[in-house]
Amino acid sequence: MKKMILYLLILLLMGCTQSQLSPTDTAKIVVESFYKNDNSKLKKHTTAESYASFMSIQATIAPGTDDNSNFKLIEETVKEDTAWVKFSTSYDNKSETFKLIKVDGKWLVTEKQMNEKTPF
Repeated sequence: MKKMILYLLILLLMGCTQSQLSPTDTAKIVVESFYKNDNSKLKKHTTAESYASFMSIQATIAPGTDDNSNFKLIEETVKEDTAWVKFSTSYDNKSETFKLIKVDGKWLVTEKQMNEKTPF
């Protein structure tokens, strides 16, 4: 009986822990939610200023799409609580780069500062 309770506790703890998304996983979610107009998901994975920027851009482009993004990681660099993800998608002809910061243990896409250099 004690073993059964121990196993149940372990399963409960495993179920309660949320798996951490990598910077690349977060970037993919942001790109796909942006183009599919899934703004609640977009807001969840971006900082407030980045979300506002995405909203202003989204208002000027065509309606959402259900097309596959074909997200491909080109390069990822992580240093402490800052990450950079360079990627390509089928939505754009050129590669893009996102800056991410870790907030409360979760990666969020944020704005690049003026004159800030990417590591790539």
